[in-house]
Amino acid sequence: MSDPGHRGVVVSHGELARGLLSAVQRIAGVDESVLIGLSNDGLGPDAIRRRLDEVLGEGPAVIFSDLPEGSCGLVGRKACLGRVDRLLITGVNLPMLLDFALHNHLPLDQLATRLLERGRASITLFPEVG
Repeated sequence: MSDPGHRGVVVSHGELARGLLSAVQRIAGVDESVLIGLSNDGLGPDAIRRRLDEVLGEGPAVIFSDLPEGSCGLVGRKACLGRVDRLLITGVNLPMLLDFALHNHLPLDQLATRLLERGRASITLFPEVG
């Protein structure tokens, strides 16, 4: 059996995770096991954490959150405490998730650097000002 790579979980407000994951699946042709979406709709922090723990399992994982603060980001931080095999990336965007889907077999530290660079590089302004 081949290594499926690191698990990815997008935890977000409203339907953001579902929309991002739908786009990743259509563009990259990956199945639903590569990235899992979790919405905070109707959930308090404790319920989000329970759901996040369920989908994370025990292996290495990357948690993506829409905001660094708020329920999703804070729960993601707590899920990473004391774990060297988990990391949280906030400010998730589509190019970052596409890169994760295609390169999730890289060592976690290399993957983290790559995802941050890809996410930041995808933010542009047109036309340029100044």
